[in-house]
Amino acid sequence: MAGHSKWANIKHKKGKADAARGKVFSKIAKEIMVAARSGGNPQDNITLRALVQKAKSVSMPKDNIERAIKKGTGELEGGQLEEGSYEGYASGGVAVVVKVLTDNKNRSASEVRQVFKKAGANMAEQGAVSRMFLRKGQIFIDKSVTDEDTLMELVLDAGAEDIKTDGEHFEVITEPQDFDAVSDAITQANIEMLDSSITLIPTLLTEVTELEKAQSIMRFIEALEDLDDVQDVYSNLDISDEIAAQLQSE
Repeated sequence: MAGHSKWANIKHKKGKADAARGKVFSKIAKEIMVAARSGGNPQDNITLRALVQKAKSVSMPKDNIERAIKKGTGELEGGQLEEGSYEGYASGGVAVVVKVLTDNKNRSASEVRQVFKKAGANMAEQGAVSRMFLRKGQIFIDKSVTDEDTLMELVLDAGAEDIKTDGEHFEVITEPQDFDAVSDAITQANIEMLDSSITLIPTLLTEVTELEKAQSIMRFIEALEDLDDVQDVYSNLDISDEIAAQLQSE
């Protein structure tokens, strides 16, 4: 779709997150705690290793990372968190999946419902919306730092599923279990990654062309992200680079 890109959405979300770095650290720490339950050595725990890399990419202090790992393995108190998810539709039929990590599921459910209600959004039953998403590794790279042939050979040899052109960026897609190997190959080739994560990717996008409606949906998503228990909010919102730029300037 000309003028539209997934990176436009990612960039807007990332910009908002950078404005609240303390909250970003807190959310990553919770993810590390949960991942560390399966083993506190990042070399042997692929999920934990990816999260440690994510923490370093936002300059999270080493002590914070180590403390979160110890809470997850039980060496320190405070790692008893449960995972949960909520699903629904924002205005315009935009699909939304909300992932939480919490020590009180009743509180999380109540807070998420209130945000949905206030925004006039509709919650859906478990699975009704999440079936529209696939769990994948996703990496964005600026076209200015490498060429497509070089990157394609590198990431496919490392186990990537696909590489796509997304506006001024390359988008590398992997299966979750191959994300770490592909990320390492890119790093070792001294190619800078704009953004990398294991995420939910929608199988079908919902285009929003009106700025006012896009603003309303983004306010709703940001209100969800502001909740302490919410880790991630995924949507199939498709906006143009132009609208994303206007949202970014707010």
